[in-house]
Amino acid sequence: MTPETVQTAGTAIAALLLLAAMICAGIRIVRGPTGPDRVVALDMLGILGVAGAGMAVVVSGSAAFIDIALGVALVGFLAAVAFAGFIERGSIDEEEEG
Repeated sequence: MTPETVQTAGTAIAALLLLAAMICAGIRIVRGPTGPDRVVALDMLGILGVAGAGMAVVVSGSAAFIDIALGVALVGFLAAVAFAGFIERGSIDEEEEG
C-alpha cells in the first residue's frame, strides 16, 4: 500500500464520518425537544463546517480554504454567544399591537 492510497482511503472515511455527523446534527436541529438542544446542534453544525473546510484543504491542497474555515469558526462562535444570551434572558418579548 502506498502512502497516497492510505491518505485517499483515510480522507474518504473521514468525509463519510463528517457527513454522518452533519446528518445527526441536522436531525437534532429539527427534532430537538428544547431550544438549547437546537442551539448546541447548530453550533456543532458550524464546527463540522470548519472540519469540512479542513477536509477541502487536504483534498485540494489549496490554502484558501483555511481562511474560509476561520470565517466559519468566527461566525459560529458569535452565533453561539448570541443564542446563549437569548436563552439566558428567555424568549424575545413580542410587542403587542393594539
